[in-house]
Amino acid sequence: MSGLKDSMIAQLYLLGWRIVQVLPEKSAYRLFEKLGKGFYSRNGKAVKRFRSNLQVVMPSADSIELEKSVIKGISSYFRYWCDTFRFPGWGKQKILDSVNASNENLLQDPISAGTGVIVALPHSGNWDHAGAYFCVQGIPLVSVAERLKPEKLFQKFLTYRQALGMEILPLDSNTLPTLSDRLNAGKLIALVADRDFSKNGVEVDFFGKKAKMPIGPALLSLRTGAPLITAQVSYNPKGIQIDFLGPLTPRIQGSLEDQAKDLVQQCADNFAIGISKKPEDWHMLQRIWIEPEVSNG
Repeated sequence: MSGLKDSMIAQLYLLGWRIVQVLPEKSAYRLFEKLGKGFYSRNGKAVKRFRSNLQVVMPSADSIELEKSVIKGISSYFRYWCDTFRFPGWGKQKILDSVNASNENLLQDPISAGTGVIVALPHSGNWDHAGAYFCVQGIPLVSVAERLKPEKLFQKFLTYRQALGMEILPLDSNTLPTLSDRLNAGKLIALVADRDFSKNGVEVDFFGKKAKMPIGPALLSLRTGAPLITAQVSYNPKGIQIDFLGPLTPRIQGSLEDQAKDLVQQCADNFAIGISKKPEDWHMLQRIWIEPEVSNG
């Protein structure tokens, strides 16, 4: 039954992908806004989790303010999916015109110097859009993807991201050595790093609660000497805003592992800065904190 369900989900995604690409732009986004409202009104597990997460991010918000952010957040999440389905039809100039970036030199300078650079970012805004922005400028970008089920859907996303100009590596034991090679070749490594998928993550303080985040970006930086920076992607009326912070350097002396843990905490601190500014664009509809969570009421 599980295999049949996965196959049906994949077929629905692929059908939606084809339909949304041929719809007029305004019609497509109106459709996804409507779908988002329906998703919110059902108040399922994902919406409840998102509300719980925002409650941690916005501890001083009253119930009305919190719920407004939840509604805006679900709208932002469905905007991401509409973007994803329509992105293959976007031209180079449209991509360039739809992005505004601050502190972009933190990324551009090491790429120009040939040292490579590591960008760690949370699940915020549309990170594929941000990646495409640099790819169309001729910057070679490498990222990592967890293998999705069903396989057909994973392959679709793989093809989609490769078409944007990205090299996507599977998440496995050979990932870090391969990423090190890519950095030595002067490439941009972009890693979504606010949620640990390896079960070997580093415990951090994140909005005053304990969470685990991946150690990979920090280890890569320490082992290769490539700079580690963070990026926050959020939506604006014309497209996306990318805000860079860094470069991050260890604040402590000690072992490689201790220094890496400190860098992961710095990433978490930077993520919190960006998420606090536009919490509705943080598309975290899964559990992230490892402590008992705030009640949904």
